[in-house]
Amino acid sequence: MTHTARYAAAVESAIDKLHQEGRYRTFIDIERHRGQFPRALWRKPDGSTKEIVVWCGNDYLGMGQHPVVLAAMHEALEATGAGSGGTRNISGTTVYHKRLEAELADLHRKEAALVFTSAYIANDATLSTLPKLLPGLIIYSDELNHASMIEGIRRNGGAKRIFRHNDVAHLRELLEADDPAAPKLIAFESIYSMDGDFGPIEAICDLAVEFDALTYIDEVHAVGMYGPRGAGVAERDGLMGRIDIINGTLAKAYGVMGGYIASSAKMCDAIRSYAPGFIFTTSLPPAVAAGAAASVRHLKTDQERRDKQQLHARILKTRLKAMGLPIIDHGSHIVPVIVGDPVHCKQISDMLLEDFSIYVQPINFPTVPRGTERLRFTPSPVHDPKMLDGLIRAMDNLWSHCALNRAELSA
Repeated sequence: MTHTARYAAAVESAIDKLHQEGRYRTFIDIERHRGQFPRALWRKPDGSTKEIVVWCGNDYLGMGQHPVVLAAMHEALEATGAGSGGTRNISGTTVYHKRLEAELADLHRKEAALVFTSAYIANDATLSTLPKLLPGLIIYSDELNHASMIEGIRRNGGAKRIFRHNDVAHLRELLEADDPAAPKLIAFESIYSMDGDFGPIEAICDLAVEFDALTYIDEVHAVGMYGPRGAGVAERDGLMGRIDIINGTLAKAYGVMGGYIASSAKMCDAIRSYAPGFIFTTSLPPAVAAGAAASVRHLKTDQERRDKQQLHARILKTRLKAMGLPIIDHGSHIVPVIVGDPVHCKQISDMLLEDFSIYVQPINFPTVPRGTERLRFTPSPVHDPKMLDGLIRAMDNLWSHCALNRAELSA
C-alpha cells in the first residue's frame, strides 16, 4: 500500500464509521426564493425539484427576506461593490462596519461592539484572547456551552473549570475552591439551543459580584428574539447591565451573517488589538454589514414579529404534546422532539422530506448526547396554519408508522 493509499484508507474508515453509527450528515440542496420563505425548492440528487417547507432554519423571524434588509444590501452593493477588500486593519473598515457596530452597541446599551465574520469566531477569538489580557485568568464554563466557546477556552492556555449544566451550586463550589485574588470569568449561554432551556442569568450575576468575576454570555439564539428591543434574554430580564461581555450573531434572528461582542470600549479595543481571529480575517462585505445593521435597527421596534413567532412556537408545542410526542419544553422558541436513535432520526427526517415535503434536519451525536437524537423545529412568524396542520399530520403518521414512543418527556 502506498503512503497516499494508507491515508486515503484512514479517511474512508472515519467516514464509514459515521455511516455505521447512523449519524452521517447529508447536505440537502435547497434554493430559497425571495418572498417565499419558509417555502423553498429542494433539488434532488436525480436533478428533479420539489417544493418543500423548511422547519429547521435559524432565520427565526424571516428577516433574511425582509424588504428593509434587502434594500439596504442592494444600496450598499451598488455603492461599494462586492467584498471589503481586506482585514479591518488593512482597508477593510468601512462606514457600513462602523454603523453596524454602533447599532449593536446601542442595542445592548454598551459602550462599544466589535463585529466578526461569525459568532463562532467571535466566541473563539475573544475567549482565547482574554488570558493574554488578564494573566492568571480562570474561566468557569457551563458543560453544555457551544463548541465555539469550548474551543476558545480549550486553546487559550489558561485555567478552566467546567460546572454542571445550569448548576449554580456547583459553580459556587468551584469559585470557592480557587484563589480569591485570581482573575475570574464565568462563561455561559442565555438559551441552550438543543433543549431550548434558559441559563440562570441572575444567579450567575450574583455569584460574579460575590467572587469578583467577569460575566460572558452567549445570546446567539436570543438576540432579535427576546427583550423589548430584541437584545436578548438578559434584556428581557432586566440584567443586561450586569453582563460584562455579550456575544451575539447576525445570522439567525437577524437573517444575515456575522457575529459580534458588545462590551466596554476598552474591552472591545483590547480584543480588536490582540485577537488573531479578528486581526487576520477579511472583514464582512459592506453589503452584508449594511443588511445586518438594517435588520438590527428594524427589530428594535418590531415586537409584533417576535410575539407572532412565540405564539407559533407555543401552538406547535401544544399540538405535539396533545399527540403524546416526546418534546422538551422550557418555554423558549425552540421545539425539540426526541427520537432517541440516530437511524430512526434520519429515517423520519428522510420520510418527512420525501413523503410530506417537510424539511427538518436530524440532530445526532456529537451535537447532542447519544440516545437523545432529535428533530429540532424552529417555527417562524411566517409559517402559516396550513403548514402547521401539515406538519402535525405528518408527525402523527410517521410516529405511528415507526412505532415510536409517545410518552412525553419532562421539561
